[in-house]
Amino acid sequence: MWRPSPVVGVRELTADDWADWRGLRLAALAQAPYAFSSRLADWQGDGDREERWRARLDVPGAHFAAVLEGRPVGQVSGIAEPGGSAAELVSMWVAPGARGRGVGDALLRAVEEWARKAGAGELRLSVMPGNAHAAALYRRHGFEDAGPVGDELPDGRREHVMAKPLA
Repeated sequence: MWRPSPVVGVRELTADDWADWRGLRLAALAQAPYAFSSRLADWQGDGDREERWRARLDVPGAHFAAVLEGRPVGQVSGIAEPGGSAAELVSMWVAPGARGRGVGDALLRAVEEWARKAGAGELRLSVMPGNAHAAALYRRHGFEDAGPVGDELPDGRREHVMAKPLA
């Protein structure tokens, strides 16, 4: 039986959307701790304050949430690198039940569009070693692996940096 593709909505967030970002970020850190350098515990307890969530959304760049069937199901940010010649994609996450439905594609397109408008010539990201599904998504969108040159992890491994020219 044929079913129409779901419509994925993506909206840019502001500091006033901190509660939405908070819900997505806490879900991401709880569901996929292996995918992030931040830990859930860092954002709970004393770390779970409105002003801290607002400050995260005030970081220069763009912050997006994806909505599918009326529910928030994903997040991503684009951060401008000093000098403006490149941008970095960070904090990408899609809820497990929404994966394979175009949510990651829509979030990536939103950050790419923002980066182009911001004048960045390249979009970079870091992916954790072994996160094959994320790496495959990024490759489908034209990112190439620059190797294990990212930040060192507590276990000695390094994140893999991937980059895509935007010219």
